[in-house]
This record gives sequence, structure tokens and C-alpha cells, in this order.
Amino acid sequence: MSVVPLTLTISLCLAFTFMVFFLREHARGPLSSPERDSLLPLAEESPRLAASEARRRTDSRAPLLPP
Repeated sequence: MSVVPLTLTISLCLAFTFMVFFLREHARGPLSSPERDSLLPLAEESPRLAASEARRRTDSRAPLLPP
């Protein structure tokens, strides 16, 4: 019966893979979850971040004036 060792080996590989992924997800902590991550594209953007980014772009393009 060579099917039994093959089945046992595949089952152990699947169990090990599950444990690795479970522990990796558990290590991410309470700050992240699949439900929260799936809603990130719908999150409101911070207007201050966008305004500061636009200001930085215009400041870098402005010509330097002599003192």
C-alpha cells in the first residue's frame, strides 16, 4: 500500500503550510485583518497629505530668486 505514505506526506505538507500562513497572519497583530485590508481602497484620503504634496511639487518647480 504505497498510497498511504503518499497521502500522509501530502497531508503533512498541507498542515505545515497552513500553520506557516496562520502564524504569519497572527504575527501581523490586531492592527490588520483581511476585512480591514479589503476596505482600504475605499478609505478617505487625507486632504492635508494631498495639499502638502501639491505644495512640495510647486515649490520644487519655482525659480530661485536672488536674495
